Amino acid sequence: MSKNLTLNTGGIIVDVLIPAFNEERSIAKVIGDIPKFVRHIVVVNNNSTDNTPLVAKGAGAIVLDEPKKGYGRACLTGMSYLASLPSPPDILVFLDGDYSDYPEQMTDVIEPIIGKDYDMVIGSRAKGSRESGSMTLPQVFGNWLATSLMKWIYKTDYSDLGPFRAIRWQKLMELGMEDQNYGWTIEMQIKAAKSGLKSTEVPVDYRKRIGVSKVSGTAKGVFGAGYKILWTIWRYR
Repeated sequence: MSKNLTLNTGGIIVDVLIPAFNEERSIAKVIGDIPKFVRHIVVVNNNSTDNTPLVAKGAGAIVLDEPKKGYGRACLTGMSYLASLPSPPDILVFLDGDYSDYPEQMTDVIEPIIGKDYDMVIGSRAKGSRESGSMTLPQVFGNWLATSLMKWIYKTDYSDLGPFRAIRWQKLMELGMEDQNYGWTIEMQIKAAKSGLKSTEVPVDYRKRIGVSKVSGTAKGVFGAGYKILWTIWRYR
């Protein structure tokens, strides 16, 4: 796990976007472990019924409200806010609010953009160290199936659909992201490949999340995500 929390960004503005639904037990831990070089931490409260927005604000984040549920919808709300700023970020990092990722590995995730001129970096859980039980069998199989189909149809070389990722802001704007729920991560990866973005992966570690997953923790979530991912692969072929 990276200990390089003082990465020299050379004046490059890095912001973090965290969609959050009922993550009051974990969100402060996530925010607290984000490296200090980050300018803004934007938490989009996606219709939480607990104290997620209050805890996130108390931990120092900018909190936005998106009352309509949907991971992609929350991401689009956060991006709209950042686009309205006098100075939008140069790099945007996406991170989950459940503390399953290691935010301090953000240095590893953005380093290829800063140091090697990449446009997008996916934090690959498949290449990192996963705590036992941190990913369910449907998650592992779904990632394998989705990345295999993308390799076959789009000639990509992804190993994961990991939500922990970084992308140049301008390149993200050019992708024209649309998905409002489960297809968000794979839409970005497919569009990046079709647009010729220079992409790579870095290993990231993964641990058991705090609380119950809204996707893998329910049958409805598993089937809903699986259907949307497969549909997105087919849609952009």
